Order: sequence, then C-alpha cells, then structure tokens
Amino acid sequence: MTKIKDIPKIDRPREKMAKKSARALSDFELMQVLIGSGVSGSDVGQISKEILKEFKDNFENISLESLRSIKGMSLAKSSKIISAIEISKRFLTKDEHIIKKAEDVLSLVPEIRDKKQEYFICITLDGASRLINRRTITIGTLNASLVHPREVFADAIVDRAAGVIFVHNHPSGNTEPSQEDIEITHRLTESGKILGIEIIDHIIVTKTSFSSFKDNGLLNKI
Repeated sequence: MTKIKDIPKIDRPREKMAKKSARALSDFELMQVLIGSGVSGSDVGQISKEILKEFKDNFENISLESLRSIKGMSLAKSSKIISAIEISKRFLTKDEHIIKKAEDVLSLVPEIRDKKQEYFICITLDGASRLINRRTITIGTLNASLVHPREVFADAIVDRAAGVIFVHNHPSGNTEPSQEDIEITHRLTESGKILGIEIIDHIIVTKTSFSSFKDNGLLNKI
C-alpha cells in the first residue's frame, strides 16, 4: 500500500482538500485526514483501510471499543472518529424529536392520560436530547417491586441512552407525587448514577394536567 510520504504533496489528502474541497476526496482519503498519522508497524493508510472495513460491515454498532481494537487506534483517534459520527447525525437528522421540557413529552403519552390503571413509561434520549424510544415498563399500581431498576434500565442500556425520562399517570386526577412515587424515583436515580444514565425528569400526567419532578425541584432533593 502506498504511504502518504510517497504521494506527491499536491495529491495528499489534506492538500487535495485545501485545493478542491472535501467533496473531492474518496472515503479512504477522508478517513486518512481524520486519523492524521499512523504508528510504528501500521501506517495511516492501513489503519484507514481497517476502519472503513468496520464501517461497511458493522456501521450501526461502531463504538469506541470496536475502533480501539484496531491496531494503531488510540483513545484520542477513536474518540475523534466517534465524535465526527455523532455530530454528523445531530446536524443531518431531520426527523428528530427533541425533548427540552416537560411539555415536549406530553405528545408521546396521550393514550395513558385517561387510563384507569397506572402506566409507567420510560423514554430514552441521546446526548442531544433526541428521542430514541418510548416503552411501557409496567401496568398497574406502582410499587418498588414492579418498577425494578433491572426492568427500567435494560432497554436504556441497549439504546446506549444518555438519559431517561419517566412518565406515569394518576387515574385519581391528582398530579401530586405520592411517597411511593418519590421512593421509586430515588431508587431509580441511584441506579442511574451507577450506570451513567441521567434521570432527566419524572412526569406525572392526568387527563387534564401534569406535574414535573424537575420543574418542582424534586429531583434536586433526591
């Protein structure tokens, strides 16, 4: 494989980008620009080739760990690639559902607001507060045995969620959190800290109203 130093300077990836723009570069050349340099026994071209193979074979599951398993890929180089992928997704995804406040969640749970049983919903979000998924964890009167951290966080871990929002309904019409609600939130918050998944909010909804642990300052007391 031809090494960068053997390529005429004008045709090297960075110089080519400066002269003709990034669009003129092949996937291979763009990867070389991202990586920057190789290491002893594995030059930038060889590393780029291995990463592109990983992209083609398993792009949806690309991770820091999978990149670091490639010879010559340090934490710094791997982090740069993962960051480039993530920032591209954030700017190029057009059908995203961004959740910034409690009101943004209400459109995701309209069917539970007038249910006669309590539904406990877990909403997973990425680092840009974009919706990943919405799942019903349990149906019935909430208690600590039903809303277990194992059940709540199993899918959040699979989603690689940065944060979660919990939503449950009060058939009584009262939006005030019960002692059980507070205890469950405390238990899940402690579990989230261990797992590195932020509890962003716990929202209680009724047919006509809602209340937010975050907005009411309850999360800060947990």
